[in-house]
Amino acid sequence: MIRVVIADDIQILRQGLKAILSQDPDIQVTGLASNGKEAFECCRTQQPDVVLMDMRMPEFDGAWGIAAIKKAFPAVKVLVLTTFDDQETIDAAVGSGADGYILKEMEDEKVIQSVKMVCSGMGVFGVSVFEGIRRQMTLSKGGDDTVPEAESLTVRERDIMRCVAQGMDNKEIAARLFLAEGTVRNNISRLLDKLKLKDRTQLAVFTVKNRLD
Repeated sequence: MIRVVIADDIQILRQGLKAILSQDPDIQVTGLASNGKEAFECCRTQQPDVVLMDMRMPEFDGAWGIAAIKKAFPAVKVLVLTTFDDQETIDAAVGSGADGYILKEMEDEKVIQSVKMVCSGMGVFGVSVFEGIRRQMTLSKGGDDTVPEAESLTVRERDIMRCVAQGMDNKEIAARLFLAEGTVRNNISRLLDKLKLKDRTQLAVFTVKNRLD
């Protein structure tokens, strides 16, 4: 059972998200919060696996909540769910330690899937959000800084990395590349080991940074 705390300053949205997540038998909403500090307190009392966090809230915003939660409860995953995809808000979330960033326009089932993916250790970023991260990285780097490891990647490995960079899960990658889902999972594990990366988020960033996307 995945235990979830929802943090949003609008009560009807908190209740709506609770109703959406409660449709899944593997998810239990254990707490509701109206700002980042309340979300932090919920982590202390409810011990959730995932916090679904809005960014713009009064007094203690999402960035405050993410940083506080990650410092005190590093095992708790924080998935940002907001209406804002401007670079400043994305930077604040990622810089505070968010494990994922999706937009409220996402379909209900995708929100549920994102919670499950983040809980399992996958970084989840919406397409427009990841595009913003990619643009920012492109602007901040100068010249060709491709690392030697990138030169040894096979065609299949590069194809899989591009899909990861686009935010696809293993099932979607398997369908796109006509592979078995287990094959995709094994290839990603080997890529992480080969490139000395921690998780899918770092793999996606590596892909963009080395212009493999």
